[in-house]
Amino acid sequence: MSATNDTQYATRTTHHAPRTTHYAGRAWLYGDDVNTDVIFPGKYTYTIRDRAEMARHALEDLDPAFAAHVQPGDVIVAGRNWGAGSSREQAVWCLHQAGVRVIVAASFARIYFRNAVNNGLLPVVCPEAAAAIQPGETVTVDLARCVVGCAAGEFPFPSLSTSVQKIIEAGGLLKMLRGQG
Repeated sequence: MSATNDTQYATRTTHHAPRTTHYAGRAWLYGDDVNTDVIFPGKYTYTIRDRAEMARHALEDLDPAFAAHVQPGDVIVAGRNWGAGSSREQAVWCLHQAGVRVIVAASFARIYFRNAVNNGLLPVVCPEAAAAIQPGETVTVDLARCVVGCAAGEFPFPSLSTSVQKIIEAGGLLKMLRGQG
């Protein structure tokens, strides 16, 4: 899988302000090339169907403390190519169910980016912020201003396309299509 860059999926289009424009939470830091089998262990792919149970296994092979200590609103901060590997949506579902609403990364694997959007998990491409954020600090994401904030300052990121914003605003693609968002 190739990593996205700032222009592939985050385009400078006319900005459409979503209903939820501000996110804040504690930072959980991870490195480069974290693949979907590490985000949601592959050994559970065909045995766990319940999303609450999936959340209990989120990142367990990389960070055994994550599932027990993640709080609603916490933010994943990652290096390059977050979500490389397979197209399994469980790698998005487990984080979303655990309460994560935003991932700030230097870049995303293309299919993970799309799965995140389609499931209402906001992927923010901001390499400068990903490099500056420290573990456990409070991270803010202001979608209206296209800024990630942390102790080191504010870092701009490219606006998401109007269509991606509408999907995130609705809580995911199916919710948007069903008019439930």
